[in-house]
Amino acid sequence: MKKSLLLVAHGSRRAQSNDEVRALTERVRMSSSSEFTDIECAFLELSPPTIPDGLEQLIARGADHITVLPYFLAAGRHVAEDIPEEVGVTRGAHPDVVIEIAPYLGTSEAMPQLLLNMLADSTTAAL
Repeated sequence: MKKSLLLVAHGSRRAQSNDEVRALTERVRMSSSSEFTDIECAFLELSPPTIPDGLEQLIARGADHITVLPYFLAAGRHVAEDIPEEVGVTRGAHPDVVIEIAPYLGTSEAMPQLLLNMLADSTTAAL
């Protein structure tokens, strides 16, 4: 089984914001153990690749199990409706590929400690 990860962000008209997501994806790729053989990012809107395009890229490279990770802090319309609809398009076209949607970033149990660590790091850097 070839498991892949697609990190999905909103997308921005500001190119630097999209580049930050691409850089984060690269850091995740470099930090990942052997759990995922391929890691890419995609955007819901305003920047390529789209979610279907990102999924298609992974499938073309042999993915047969893809986890979509919504890089969102809250369960707004994009998380609740738009991402599942976009994923559904590719699921329908590739019924032989397992495509699952992971819980969005804001649900992570690690989030409170991450925020506190960030504050501690920024306070230390300010001294």
